[in-house]
Formats: sequence, C-alpha cells, structure tokens
Amino acid sequence: MDIVRDESVKKKRRLKRVLLLAGLVVALAGGTLAVSKLKPAAPGVDSGTVWPGTVLRGSMLRQVHGIGTLVPIPADIRLIPAETDVRVERILALPGTQVKADTVIMELSNPQVEQEAMDSDLQVKSALADYQNTKVKVNSDLQTLRAGAATVGADYANAKRDAKANRELMKIGVISDTVLQTSLEKEREMATRYQIEQDRIKDNTAAISTQLAVQQANIEQKQAMAQLKHKHLDSLKVRAGINGVLQEVPVQVGQRAVQGTILAKVVDPDHLKAELKIPETTVKDVTIGQTAEVDTHNGIIKGIVIRRDPSVLNGTVAVDIQLEGTLPKGSVPDLSVDGTITLERLDNVLYVGRPAFGQEKSTVTMFKIEPDGKTAIRVPVELGRMSVSTVEIIRGLKENDKVILSDMSRYDNIDRIRLE
Repeated sequence: MDIVRDESVKKKRRLKRVLLLAGLVVALAGGTLAVSKLKPAAPGVDSGTVWPGTVLRGSMLRQVHGIGTLVPIPADIRLIPAETDVRVERILALPGTQVKADTVIMELSNPQVEQEAMDSDLQVKSALADYQNTKVKVNSDLQTLRAGAATVGADYANAKRDAKANRELMKIGVISDTVLQTSLEKEREMATRYQIEQDRIKDNTAAISTQLAVQQANIEQKQAMAQLKHKHLDSLKVRAGINGVLQEVPVQVGQRAVQGTILAKVVDPDHLKAELKIPETTVKDVTIGQTAEVDTHNGIIKGIVIRRDPSVLNGTVAVDIQLEGTLPKGSVPDLSVDGTITLERLDNVLYVGRPAFGQEKSTVTMFKIEPDGKTAIRVPVELGRMSVSTVEIIRGLKENDKVILSDMSRYDNIDRIRLE
C-alpha cells in the first residue's frame, strides 16, 4: 500500500511541473507579442545642437546675396601703353604709391625717337624758311607789277589830258580831225593797257595767297609731325595721367617693350564699384535700380544695381553695384566684399528663418517643436519665396510655431524626436 501511495504523489508533482512550465511559456509568448507591438522609443537629440526658429507674420525683405570685389569704374582707370618700341631705364614708383597726374612713374629710352624729334624740329625750321623766301619773292614780283602799272597809269593820264586838250583845240579849228582821232585812240590804248595791268596785279595777288597758303599748309604738316615726335619723346617719361594709386607695373628695369605693351595701370580709389557674383539660381529677379548693401569688412555702404551681365560664368552672374557716399577706410581695388541686393518687400506674410534644406516654392518636411519644448514631430511644410536668411511659409505652419531649421537629414526615417 505504501508503494502505491508514493507513485501517486510523484505523478501529481510531475503534472504540476508540466502545468507550471506551460504557464511560463504562454506568459513569455504573450509578453513577447505585446513588446513587439509597442512603438520604438523616440531618439534623443541634444537641444544645444539644433537651430530653432519661430514662425512670424509681418514684412519680409526678399534679398539675394553674393560675394565679389571692388573694381575701378572704367572712366577712372588709366592703362599706360608704350607708344613706341622702348627699353625700361628706371622705375621711379612702385605699385601702391599715391600719384598725381604729372607724376613720372618710369623713364624709358629709344635713340630713334630722340633723333626723329630733332629731325622734325629741323624740318619745321626749313618749312618756315621756305615760307619766308616765297613770301619775299612773291611780294617783290607784286611790287614790280605795281611799278609797271603805275607807269602805264601815268601814260594813261597823259593820254587823257592830250585827248581833252585836242577836243578843245578842234573846236576852235587849231588842229585837224586826224590829230584829234590819233589822241583819242592813244587814250583808248592806254586805258586798255592800264586795265590789263590792274588785272595782272589782281591775279598775281590771288596767286600770292595760294602760294603762301601752300607753304603754310606745309609748315602746319611739319609742325604736326614734330608734335607727334615730341609726344613720343615725352612719352619716354611715363606719367600717371590721373590722380590716383599706381596699381600695377608689369615691367622691369632693362626690359624691352614693343609698341602697345602695357607699362603701368593707375586707378582712382575714390571711384570704385562692387562687382558681385550672384548664383544663377537666384539672379533671375535682379534688375537695374534695385538697392543693395555692400560689406567691405570695414564698414557697410549702400548702393544701386547699375548692370547685370547677360551671360553666366561658372554658375554665377556678374552684377555691378554703384556705391553711394564715402567709401570706408581701406577700400581699394580688388578688395573682397559681400553684397546683399533687396529684390522686394513682402507685407503681411508668414515667414521663418531659412532652413538648411529645401528650394523656393517646394514642399519639405520639418520638425515642429511641441508646446512642451521636449519633443518635436515631423510635419509637411509648403515653402514660398526665399530670401537670404528667411523663407515665406505658404501652409503647414502657423504664427508662433517653433521649428528646427538645422540639418536633420540623419533623422529622415524618424517622425518624432526628444529634445534633451
């Protein structure tokens, strides 16, 4: 009997173990299933590493930004070329030197130019001497003609007197008709000769003017050539030509330069413009007359758009800004600057700081910070017109909403984050 009771007790114990084990398995499976259905915990993000922004309503300036340099206005740039083939003898001023219009920058040499200047002076003197000789000769010839005309004039006057006297004598019968006709013919002959002499004097006077005009033209031609030769001679001393700063001297002492070689560049530093490089994607709305601000890194100066290059180079378009007022100290040609052009003013619009992603007039997703400030959820946002640092909000956000503007691309597959 005792043996039977022991077997029964063992069976009951085994059954309890099986039931307990089965219960544990069921409980474990249920727990696993419940855990699998739970959403993953939101990842934590250090709030100090994100860039938040608040949606505002009001006026928004739409602007574009570009970098560039200060460049001289073409009218205030003087490039000094070699007017003849020359050799550089001395350089008297170095780049960066303040110069006046008559400041000698360098001295050149060309023996042929010096010889041609002397020859041209001698040719002018020779032309002047020829003029004087011609003038003396033609005046002498004219005087001879006048002397002959005076003699003929006297003879003509005598013939007129004789004819008049014979008319009176004829009336009282003292002389014959033949004598009277002879005296009248003599008067007519002398009148004709006198008129011929007067015409000769007139023609000769006109010829004198022509001959002297030819000589004068020859003198002026020689003088013009002499001026050109002396200009070439004077150009051997290279002068600045304008008040400004000597910017470049691309030649060296002893160097030979052919005609047309640029010897120096002088600019007026008080008349500069800003040449900005605007990205081709944002330049489409830039027009002449728009206002701008140029940062020289030593001050900000206002300006106006005066030119937009019609072509694109390396993904940018050159835009010229005319600067207004006095330039900040240190403003020199080729100085790097930053410029901002104001395109338009948008009134009564929703806007927020420009995010690190997204294009103008596109839809993006942004993390909107919850009112508790501890979590942020992803929401779709339609963007409107963009500026340098702000963007218009069309829909998806409302005034006073706070969003994360920094790059959150690492959380592209996450809809919620915790701010720690």
